Amino acid sequence: MSRPTDLMRRALLAALSYFALVFGAGFVLGAIRVPLLVPRLGVRTAELIEMPVMAVVIVLAARFVVRRFQLPATARVRLPVGGIALALLVSAELLLAVALQAQSLGAYIASRDPVSGSVYLVMLGVFALMPWGLGRMRVTGSPREH
Repeated sequence: MSRPTDLMRRALLAALSYFALVFGAGFVLGAIRVPLLVPRLGVRTAELIEMPVMAVVIVLAARFVVRRFQLPATARVRLPVGGIALALLVSAELLLAVALQAQSLGAYIASRDPVSGSVYLVMLGVFALMPWGLGRMRVTGSPREH
């Protein structure tokens, strides 16, 4: 197998793994948030409480896949990993929201809280950029891979 093909395969597997880890954690947290926190605190507060936990999950998952799949610290490799994972995450969340809540896509989007929904959009951006951002934030003494 040629080196570029191997790198593309590793990047795709990294994107799939990154998506699965973060989506799985979000699914578990949602299963806790909806029945336990939403009735007591409301949707906005419950979702905002969940956001820092998801931020930690995103960082840990991105760090894991970058190391596990030995992704070079280049935008050319890591940005597509985040982009593919983002496309999978948004698709899965919208599909589940429409299927589980029996709402149209438009009704689901319109029902989002403006505050926690805005924070959610920012978190999606963080999710997409984190694999690349970890390479940018690296502070080791070794030179960056090109």
